[in-house]
Amino acid sequence: MYEGKFPTKRYKHTLRFLKNVISKEEKILDLGVPNPFSEILTQEGFDVTNTKGEDLDLETSVVKTEEFDVVTAFEIFEHLVSPFNVLKDIQAKKLVASVPLKLWFASAYKSKTDEWDRHYHEFEDWQFDWLLEKAGWRIIKREKFTNPIKKIGIRPILRRITPRYYLVYAEKL
Repeated sequence: MYEGKFPTKRYKHTLRFLKNVISKEEKILDLGVPNPFSEILTQEGFDVTNTKGEDLDLETSVVKTEEFDVVTAFEIFEHLVSPFNVLKDIQAKKLVASVPLKLWFASAYKSKTDEWDRHYHEFEDWQFDWLLEKAGWRIIKREKFTNPIKKIGIRPILRRITPRYYLVYAEKL
C-alpha cells in the first residue's frame, strides 16, 4: 500500500499521542491487518493483536470481546460504509482512533487498483465526534495535525497548513 514510503510524520505523531493515553500493560486490538504501524507498536513494547481483514461493516464479532483493554483504529473508519456498528459493538473501555479530515481542496481518496483502499467517508472533526458520542464514547483527548508532502504546487502548500488527520482518545460511557 505504501510502496516503500511510510508516513513517518503521521506514525511519530500517532505513537507520541498513544504513549500519552495508553500504558504498555494494556492489551490492544488494532482494527486492520498487521501493518508497519502495528509492527512499530510491538517494537515499542505494546501488546498488539490485529484483526484478520474482516469486513467490519458486516462482521463486528471481533470487537465483541472483553479480552482487550483498548481498541485502536488508525485510518480505518473512513473505509467503512457504517462505522457506527463496529464502534457501538466494541467491548473494550478505551479507543484510540484517527481519521482523515475532509479537505475542501481535494476529493475523497479512491485507489484505482485496490478496492479496499478507498474512502467512503472523510470526516469533519464534528462529524467524527458526533459518531463517537452516538456510539457510546466520551472523547477525552483530541488532536489535529497536518500531512505535508514534498511536491510543488498549490495543494502541497495547503497541505502544510491545513490539518489532514484527526486523532482521538475516547472512553466507553
